[in-house]
Amino acid sequence: MKKLVSLCLGLLLAGSLAACGSGDGSSGSGSSGTLEKISVGATPVPHEEILEFIKPQLEALGYELEIVPFTDYQLPNSSLAAGEIDANYFQHKPFLDTYNANNGTDLVSAGNVHFEPLGLYAGRTSTIEELPDGATIAIPSDPSNEARALNLLADQGLIELKEGVGLEATPLDIVSNPKNLQFEEMEAAQIPMSLPDVDMAVINGNYALGAGVIDKVVVTEALDSEAATQYINVVAVRKEDADSPKIQALMQALTSDETRAFIEETYGASVLPAF
Repeated sequence: MKKLVSLCLGLLLAGSLAACGSGDGSSGSGSSGTLEKISVGATPVPHEEILEFIKPQLEALGYELEIVPFTDYQLPNSSLAAGEIDANYFQHKPFLDTYNANNGTDLVSAGNVHFEPLGLYAGRTSTIEELPDGATIAIPSDPSNEARALNLLADQGLIELKEGVGLEATPLDIVSNPKNLQFEEMEAAQIPMSLPDVDMAVINGNYALGAGVIDKVVVTEALDSEAATQYINVVAVRKEDADSPKIQALMQALTSDETRAFIEETYGASVLPAF
């Protein structure tokens, strides 16, 4: 009888210790201890790099960030519309609006993150003041970037544009060109390689980063310029997910003080926080 009582007490004690030691077996978010996943499509520079930086912030909020890399500008939106990813981060709002109009989709912006300003970069000539009469300036040939380039040059007093043309400007809208500047239009991605052959060039921030010519920047579009209000890079999501907890967490991390400091310290004038 004593042996039986001792055996029962031992079993009860073992069960109590096991219960105290095991808890619910969880750590972090959820009962299983696993983080909820957020998948975000992105192009390499600077989008993917910024997303890599915010991974620890999202983990602290209970989410694991999966970055899905893209190298073209169509698949990130088609993948998002098809539900293959939760969000994408690579485009500005006009591009998103055009995609929706052309494809019958209803993707929306979850918020602004950064602006990639066009910059005027030094080639054979180092400063605006030193530009000689008849100097050659390379500018992007696509309509939106060409208009931005002309507005940047107008803001520096190098040319004057027809009143009201704004971001629809073309070289035909130049009404004053006191230095008789010559414009060489070329595909935007090719312009950094032209710097040794022109006096100056207007280059997109991402292409300047990729080509390693950031140190040659003379001046960039301002964050309060007309272009900045139109061409801020956003996070795109499906409309029904815009207010979901995971997207709110993503935006919280992307627009934190830590992320602002990372963007400013890493990219300087070529990428400007827009939050």
